[in-house]
Amino acid sequence: MKRVLAAIIAGMITFGAVFGLAASLNLTSDSLGAGTAVVAACQGATLNAAYTSTYSAAAPGYTVGTVTVTGLAATCYSKPYKITLSGAANASLGEATGTTPGVGTSFAATFAPAIGGASVTGISVVISG
Repeated sequence: MKRVLAAIIAGMITFGAVFGLAASLNLTSDSLGAGTAVVAACQGATLNAAYTSTYSAAAPGYTVGTVTVTGLAATCYSKPYKITLSGAANASLGEATGTTPGVGTSFAATFAPAIGGASVTGISVVISG
C-alpha cells in the first residue's frame, strides 16, 4: 500500500510541476494571415538548359559540374536564379545559385561538388526577383 501511495504522490508532484511550467509560458498572437498573388514570368520565351558530362576518375564515372542556360531575355537580366539537378523520384541531387548576367542570352552555373551524371534525370531552373 505504501508503494501505491508513493507512486500516486510522485505522479501528482510530476504532473503539478509540468503543468506549472506550461502555465508559465507566455504566448500571444495578434493575428494570423495568408494570401496568394499571381507571379508573372520575367520572360515568355522558353529557356533551354543543358549540361555536358566530364569523366572523373575520382567518382569514378561521368559527372555534371556545369549547366548552361540559353535563351535569356533582357527582362530577366540581373535576377537571382536557382538550378536544381534531380534524380530518381525527383529527389534533389544538388543546387547551384547565382545572379543572371546583365547582358547576353546565356549563363552557366557550376555545381560543386560535381554530380554523378548517371543519377541526373531532370533539371529545374527558377529565376526570381
